[in-house]
Amino acid sequence: MTRLLRYAVQAACYAALAALMAWLSVSPVYEYAASDVAIIKVSFSHAAQRVTPCVQLTPEQIAALPPNRRRPAKCERERLPLRFELDIDGDTLLVIDRVPSGLWNDGPASIYESFELEPGSYDIAVRLRDSGPGQGWDYTARENVRLTAGRYTTITFRAESGGFEFR
Repeated sequence: MTRLLRYAVQAACYAALAALMAWLSVSPVYEYAASDVAIIKVSFSHAAQRVTPCVQLTPEQIAALPPNRRRPAKCERERLPLRFELDIDGDTLLVIDRVPSGLWNDGPASIYESFELEPGSYDIAVRLRDSGPGQGWDYTARENVRLTAGRYTTITFRAESGGFEFR
């Protein structure tokens, strides 16, 4: 009899645990965004151009190097900082300067910003400079975006895909 009672108590505990997990999976409702505002997120990582351009080595220079260091080009590690700007309806809303990550400033610079706007249609322009200062913008994009209440609009960047994407 004790064996049957033990199995019954064990089944009751499992059923209570399963009911608790089911309730927790739906009960505290999580809102990703307030239902009366729209959210724009700017999120990307990008490695800017190098501070000094790579130097192509001649076959004689390559042969003079130790075997484990032979490469066709010699490149310095340090990269330039990124400059990013975002305009909404002609007003500059965001200006960001980011230095590269890494111990030697040789990694990508990351940008993650989020802000709320009233729902509606906006003319959004974005610009990115990954070359030296004062040389104009390397990537630009402009798009008319309809922002919906309670929804996200994401601005991402990929140089290999041609630049900015609005989603």
